[in-house]
Amino acid sequence: MMKNKKGQCQLCEREGVETTIHHLTPREEGGSFLPTANLCIPCHKQIHAIYSNKELANRLMTLERLKDDEEIKKFLKWIKKQPPEVLIKTKKAKNRKSKLRR
Repeated sequence: MMKNKKGQCQLCEREGVETTIHHLTPREEGGSFLPTANLCIPCHKQIHAIYSNKELANRLMTLERLKDDEEIKKFLKWIKKQPPEVLIKTKKAKNRKSKLRR
């Protein structure tokens, strides 16, 4: 198992956070060899809690598009104020839960 690195999150831009590799286009949607980003664990979890892989592949496949999306903007405003060692509990978005049940 590869150990997570400490560095800067490319989404929230916090320094000294543990980062993981996020496939900007999910692997399940053909993104295995496409660009990736180093994201802190809270940002990575939040993205996958809010958006489906299809939505990430079709609409949010760049850091710029993610940062401009209204849903994640609220989270980014909050997480930027948190210390690097904070790990948060992530809940699936209400609208995402209902999509998954269909």
